Amino acid sequence: MSAAPVLVARGIGHDHDTPAGVVRALDGVDLVADRGELVVVHGSSGSGKSTLLRVLGGLTRPTRGEVEIDGIGLGSRSEDELLALRRERVAFVFQDFRLLPELTAAENVEVPLRIARTDPVERDARVRAVLAEVGLAPHAAQRPDELSGGQQQRVGVARAVVGRPGLVLADEPTAQLDSATSAGIVDLLAGLVERTGLSLVVATTDDAFADRATRVVELPDR
Repeated sequence: MSAAPVLVARGIGHDHDTPAGVVRALDGVDLVADRGELVVVHGSSGSGKSTLLRVLGGLTRPTRGEVEIDGIGLGSRSEDELLALRRERVAFVFQDFRLLPELTAAENVEVPLRIARTDPVERDARVRAVLAEVGLAPHAAQRPDELSGGQQQRVGVARAVVGRPGLVLADEPTAQLDSATSAGIVDLLAGLVERTGLSLVVATTDDAFADRATRVVELPDR
């Protein structure tokens, strides 16, 4: 018997209220991510990719449809329960990195482990290991403004996976990078999926991700 999917989304719809009326950002989106899969959400700017990722991660409640993570339905969960679920099972990678400027690379990576109250010895070992995994061991003591954009995104990836979540949601992770640096981030994320078995959902316009994906979900223009 095969393992249950990490992520299942059925009939996801989301409407925005605007001064001009209701805008339908998403309508009837279905998505499944099994363990060890790289799923790409592909679409042009304004197609609802970022909104969908927020819904999948429990940051935004859908107008219609249901999301399950590890068989847990999000629709009936309180905000506190959703926060706990995200801390334990889901991590995010953002296009603008969202690193804390006053912290070093290592300190940024260890933030999720401090929140989880991980034992300090284990915390330090895991931070060292994941920084080596993303190729940043020599840069552990540098702050974000001392790193290139690609290095900052690698810190963001390390921060996302250090807590060993089953699901990572990445929103346009190469959008602010040049083509050569972007290719390195694609290789890094795809390699992590292959080596660790995590499930990765990437919202992107970068065709290089689609070439490495096991599934591609196309969002129509709106």
